[in-house]
Amino acid sequence: MAENSILLAVLSLLSACQQSYFALQVGKARLKYKVMPPAVSGSPEFERIFRAQQNSLEFYPVFIITLWVAGWYFNQVFATCLGLVYIYARHRYFWGYSEAPKKRITGFRLSLGVLALLAVLGAVGITNSFLDEYLDLNIAKKLRHF
Repeated sequence: MAENSILLAVLSLLSACQQSYFALQVGKARLKYKVMPPAVSGSPEFERIFRAQQNSLEFYPVFIITLWVAGWYFNQVFATCLGLVYIYARHRYFWGYSEAPKKRITGFRLSLGVLALLAVLGAVGITNSFLDEYLDLNIAKKLRHF
């Protein structure tokens, strides 16, 4: 299951760095648009950057959990590749939203699709693990014979 999770750990660190980068961009926007904490409203430009960062932060726990579950129970390499796509999608979302609300849609849809796929792969992996452990039925091995 989780013999060697180095890829997942590295990707988790990379995604944490991305979240820090987004937070830094909010700090820069606060200075640029003169919005001092704890205020979260101001110019529309600041509010878009702030919302993009907050939305990314709200999805972060879901991403980390689905990434690790899909990696442990399905396939670490495949989950890591999907995680890289998610990080790219969040980057597109953040900078698209920073420019104009309509420009966030592509990144948002792509990141949501990756999260859904990670969740499905995790569920498939957990189901296979359960069936193998308790019913001695390994679907993955049976599928390899076809």
